[in-house]
Amino acid sequence: DGHSGLRRRPMERIARPLRRMGASVETDDGRPPLRLRGGMLTGVDWTLPIPSAQVKSAILLAGLFATGETVVRQPGPARDHTERMLRAQGVNLSVEGNVIRLQPPSAPLRPLRFTVPGDFSSAAFLVAAALLVPNSRLRLEGVNVNPTRTGLLDVLRAMGASVSLLDRREQAGEPLADLQIESASSLRGTEIGGDTVVRMIDEFPILAVVATQARGVTVVRDAAELRVKETDRIKSTVLELRKMGAHLIPHPDGFEVHGPTPLRGAEVDSCGDHRLAMALAVAGLVADSPTTIHNAAVIADSFPGFVDALRQVGAKIEE
Repeated sequence: DGHSGLRRRPMERIARPLRRMGASVETDDGRPPLRLRGGMLTGVDWTLPIPSAQVKSAILLAGLFATGETVVRQPGPARDHTERMLRAQGVNLSVEGNVIRLQPPSAPLRPLRFTVPGDFSSAAFLVAAALLVPNSRLRLEGVNVNPTRTGLLDVLRAMGASVSLLDRREQAGEPLADLQIESASSLRGTEIGGDTVVRMIDEFPILAVVATQARGVTVVRDAAELRVKETDRIKSTVLELRKMGAHLIPHPDGFEVHGPTPLRGAEVDSCGDHRLAMALAVAGLVADSPTTIHNAAVIADSFPGFVDALRQVGAKIEE
């Protein structure tokens, strides 16, 4: 079942391949709640209509318990944490371009012992804060820098940001590094589309905040998937940042930001979206007066330590 944000998400994209494998999956007109019944699963050869790490992972995990080979064909790159983890556990899994093949294991998976790395999507808010607040220098240790997740880094560098990856290492098949960020004296607008969108699909609210302080126009295209997140993330990001004086224009598959624009303190709302709430908090750090974020408790959905982390680096926040 789930909360109202989850109930907005399309579920047939995951129900269809699981049904093809032999599972019984019922949806409520394509949305949660879901009703599932187990059964004997068989491998499937499935082509994803759009890149989706969640759907791909669900099919691969089901494939562990299926008879025969499971093949997932994706139209472009998507996050590959599941593939890396399964290979590290001894699963016979191969990747050739955008085709993943999995053979069901004949023995129990090999256990892993590792420290869960810092989540890049959570780190992105601290990266942006350090870039935007003058005279900042910040080092974030042990962050996962899987290239399928770090599209934002490429975009920020294209905008003129100084973000360095130090002490690179690997753990349980995943690349880690320490991020060192220095405040940016000047940022410039850029254009984002294509495969880069998939590599930063969760970072667009905070990118929009950064873009308000960049000279020129930042254009986001090919990101219609944002409209079926916890909220319609295009609509909510545009509306809430406009309350702070930002110049944003929505498009069906993205938005554009005109900058630089001085931000003013305002009363804004998370719209039930944890990532938008954190992005608005970072925007508040560079606004000319206090900002109040309503319904901010949703931040705990993904980053319960967010407020404490900002306080540790000097932010003044009241709850």
